[in-house]
Parts: sequence; structure tokens; C-alpha cells
Amino acid sequence: MRLPAIAIATAAALGIALMTGTAAAAPAVGEAAPAFTGTDTTGKTWALADLAGTPVILEWTNHDCPYVVKHYQSGNMQALQREAADAGYTWLSVISSAPGKQGHVSAEQADQLTASRNAAPTAVLLDPQGDIGKAYGARTTPHMFIIDAQGTLVYMGGIDDKPTTSLADVEGAENYVRLAMADLAAGEPVDKPITRPYGCSVKY
Repeated sequence: MRLPAIAIATAAALGIALMTGTAAAAPAVGEAAPAFTGTDTTGKTWALADLAGTPVILEWTNHDCPYVVKHYQSGNMQALQREAADAGYTWLSVISSAPGKQGHVSAEQADQLTASRNAAPTAVLLDPQGDIGKAYGARTTPHMFIIDAQGTLVYMGGIDDKPTTSLADVEGAENYVRLAMADLAAGEPVDKPITRPYGCSVKY
């Protein structure tokens, strides 16, 4: 028997919560996205509550992770960021690497990375204490989340269906984020609301 997509999403979210030890704050597709407040590289404060009426994409990132390198070196992540911006999304790249751990950067270093990669997020949030990451159960880089304009979490999981570090696998991959944006643009529910994230572990 095929389980409803939302039931699958809820079960998967519970699994993530158990792994991260944050069962009470586990995100669930179809429910309100976890509230968060974070600071970007310019010192500006971002709060999900302030983005009401605007769809949001959260991207967990670590520039030293080869899976992240794959999507930036190929231009795949930048293309998605620009498509999302054109569609009216706020795209927040989140760095949850703790001080002294792989991927931890200063605000200046994060801005240098954005410029050198010609990346186009709306902002880069620095989350060295892991508060935002743990609220969402983010466990890989990349790990992607989409929140609709009503503040509902409508997608969480991998960027695509090719869990490799090979640039050649970007072409021809089923890009779950792009498909979810297309579903939402058509006024339809996201066909695949939750998928398996892949990549390096978030370095809390």
C-alpha cells in the first residue's frame, strides 16, 4: 500500500529529529516551518516571521564539502538561486559549521566565497551555534528546505537524485528543488515533498 506523501514526510522528519536529538522541534512538511532568527554577513537580522507573504528557500552549505563543491563548481546552485530570485523567493544560505570545524567562516570569508563563486543567495546566514540548523534538523550540506508564502514547510531533502560528488552527474539529475518550485508555480502541491538529503554532515 502506498503511504500518503505527508505521512512519509512526517515519519522522515521524526527520524531526523531522533538523530539530532531535537524531537520537540522536528520540522514537518505540511505544517508551519520552524521559526528562526539569524544574522547575515552584513550584520542584518533575518527572521522567518518578517518574510510572511514571501516564499523562502533555505540551503545548508559548507564550502569545503565536496558535494557542495560539485553544485557550485558546475554552476548548478547559482542557477537555482537565480531562478528562485526571478520567481520571487528569498534564498538564504545557512552556514552552521561551529568554530574550529570544517566550513566555519567569518562574515568576510563568506562574502568572498559568494563573490568568487558568482553565487546569488539573497543573504548568507551565519549560524555557528547551530540554532537554525538544529531547529530544522539539517544534517547534510547541501540540505534544502522550501517554505511557501504562507509559512508552511512544503519541501525538505536533497537537491537532486544523484548523491555523488561527480560534476558529470549534475546534468540529467532530477532536481527536486526546481521541480518543487514548478509545482508551486502551477498552484499544485509539491509532488515529492520529502527526499533523502545527501552530502557531508553538518559540522555542529
